[in-house]
Amino acid sequence: MNSEWIKALNRLEADATPAVMITVVDERGSTPRNAGAKMVVSEAERFDTIGGGHLEHKAIKIARAMLVEKQTQPRLERFSLGASLGQCCGGATTLLFEPLNAGIVQIALFGAGHVARALVPILATLPCRIRWIDSREDEFPASLPEGVEKVVNEFPVDEIKTQAADSYFIVMTHNHQLDQELTEAILKRNDFKYFGLIGSQTKRKKFEHRLKAKGFDDAQLERMTCPMGIPEVKGKLPAEIAVSVAGEVIAQYNATFGAETHPRIETNAVERLAV
Repeated sequence: MNSEWIKALNRLEADATPAVMITVVDERGSTPRNAGAKMVVSEAERFDTIGGGHLEHKAIKIARAMLVEKQTQPRLERFSLGASLGQCCGGATTLLFEPLNAGIVQIALFGAGHVARALVPILATLPCRIRWIDSREDEFPASLPEGVEKVVNEFPVDEIKTQAADSYFIVMTHNHQLDQELTEAILKRNDFKYFGLIGSQTKRKKFEHRLKAKGFDDAQLERMTCPMGIPEVKGKLPAEIAVSVAGEVIAQYNATFGAETHPRIETNAVERLAV
């Protein structure tokens, strides 16, 4: 059995790379591959095959459209393998498209202090992949939860450019000057899904004054969440702040990924996607 798609799944999951698994779930008459055949499609790559030809071309097109649209729910598509697809099989096949890693939140968390150490274990239980960044290796706990990568870098700001678009940034370092440098670099990217900065309204006002002096406009500053967390949680203990921030992260990704609730079954997919 060809295991190319299995190897691809392992690598894509480790990297939290969004992809779509395509499975032949039904076959009628003569078809290129039998039920159970699979392939995996990411934005840049494809692994294995469901038979090639125009059917596979259309399937890849659908999968990549799902990735662009950030769909999180599976869907079925039925195809007649006749003249419209340019294939001589003459049968019909149904394909299942299953998004992989589509709802995983990529988080860069800067700072390994008390609040961060309370927050990371909570985030690790959620559909998140966390890069936990600090210049002080001895601040990290001895073991990390699954899905958490420790990054020790003397220059944490350099890590911002390595994050994917639509990442979540959480800044809670031990140094206000570093917080500001990180804030400037994050706001300059302007392609993040969420940016939270720990601190009070007083800290926010000070940062806004400095950032405006450096040319940042009101629209950019509005994208900075500071103070972080659910306003109703007033506690100051690290665990209380951590729960509050985690709640805000959950609310953010629910708003992003919660639009679709049911898989769709569509017929005449070939005609709808014909080019």
